[in-house]
Amino acid sequence: MAQKIVVDPITRIEGHLAIEVEVEGGVVKDAKCKGTLFRGLEIICQGKDPRDAAVLTSRSCGVCPAEHAHASVQQLDMAFGAEVPDNGRIIRNLVAGSNFIASHILHFYHLTALDYLDIMAIAQYNGSDPALLKVRDKVVALVKAGDTAPLTPRYNPDQFSVADPTVVTSAVHHYIQALEMRKKAQEMLAIFGGKMPHHVTYVAGGVTIQPTPDRIAAFRSRLLELIDFINNVYLKDVLYFGTGPLKPLHDMKVGAGCGNFLSYGNFDLGKSGDFNNRFLKAGTIFNGDLTKVNPLDPDKIHEEVKYSWYEDTTTGKHPYEGETKPDAQKEGAYSWLKAPRYDGNPMEVGPLARQLITQEKGFMDLVNKLGAWPSAVARHAARAWECKLIAEAMLKWVGELKPGEPVCNEKPVPEKGQGMGLVEAARGALGHFGVVENYRIKNYQLVVPTTWNCSPADDKGVKGPVEQALIGAPVPDPENPINLVRIVRSFDPCIACAVHLIHPDTNEIKKFRVV
Repeated sequence: MAQKIVVDPITRIEGHLAIEVEVEGGVVKDAKCKGTLFRGLEIICQGKDPRDAAVLTSRSCGVCPAEHAHASVQQLDMAFGAEVPDNGRIIRNLVAGSNFIASHILHFYHLTALDYLDIMAIAQYNGSDPALLKVRDKVVALVKAGDTAPLTPRYNPDQFSVADPTVVTSAVHHYIQALEMRKKAQEMLAIFGGKMPHHVTYVAGGVTIQPTPDRIAAFRSRLLELIDFINNVYLKDVLYFGTGPLKPLHDMKVGAGCGNFLSYGNFDLGKSGDFNNRFLKAGTIFNGDLTKVNPLDPDKIHEEVKYSWYEDTTTGKHPYEGETKPDAQKEGAYSWLKAPRYDGNPMEVGPLARQLITQEKGFMDLVNKLGAWPSAVARHAARAWECKLIAEAMLKWVGELKPGEPVCNEKPVPEKGQGMGLVEAARGALGHFGVVENYRIKNYQLVVPTTWNCSPADDKGVKGPVEQALIGAPVPDPENPINLVRIVRSFDPCIACAVHLIHPDTNEIKKFRVV
């Protein structure tokens, strides 16, 4: 008889998420992703001055506010007919890149690495490295005091968990280093953003801050430190785990997903908003065919709501015509997330999608070496590789800034118009779509990465990417379903949740704490 496992809530940057799976014979047979929080930011924007959109929508998230503001001002650029000067374009790229670096480091070390480590192995470290001995002694003291957060609680280690004392102690040492590195990335963002989170320098037509020599120097010095950490710690850690102890998980394709990938591209190299000329490329891949990258066509984007708590009359619409009409009593619905589809297909978005579509040679060499793509482990590899590429590109871009030259091309608010801002947040394809009428926002829609990845089934009953990634996952011990959170977290959630395991016969609820 199938067992039902419910993880509720999994808190993510767009709100709260739950997953519900049915396990039979130690394998997931069915899965549902449930967005459990209604926010209504799109409704809040209606009737406002169009220039307020970037300020309002950046409050969607405290982890990647820069990219919400970026998408919003790009839709304003289009609606206002504003050409962004090179300085403004470059500063936007540097702010976005800083946000990517901070987010990627946070994700691996502080949100997912603990799923793959047996933390208690630290007590067995008997090496001579002073830094590692300090980590060991600190952790042992915390264990004795019964205060091991945030390293525990967590699921029990399984056969794939790394238990080598030296490796685990080194990883926790890097966890601590990563806190400082993430701080530097946030400081870097604030240099050209004014503050972090919810920076204040983005406007239609560019930015409001000048690239002075002292700001450029301060940014560059922090970036050099981050490049050193990314190349010599972060990337090495991920590749070690992915090609070593976690290679069996990768070879089993645990968390493979739907095989369709979407990227809007990011980091404009020419005209702002031109998704055909970006450092990270725009495009699509279908059915896992890496030999064929298709061009992006935004007209093929729409959202379906058969299994979402929205009125059925709103289904199947392009975001320009999209409506946010909640129906909390809708029969058969199970999520506040809509189901975005591209030409009728569910699409995975995020670093793996971006790297497979960009097809940078070094990354594709890694793909060919490891084989068996995609997987949960592959997403971590793509994220780390991308972090390296972005950081090194930023070093070039910061050198292209020209103090004293324009940063903004200011335009008046039009009486009517529409625009779309298609960018990439750290977690994937992010679209803002705005319609202006009588100098005010008539309609505003956000189609965010979590909506793509964690969408419910669509009108045809085809499940979303995370749901498909969960189906087929091995769960040998229903009371320790560690592979479920490994898969969900590989799509880059920020979660701390109570887990309920409900026995199918007795309805007994067993509670666990997951961090």
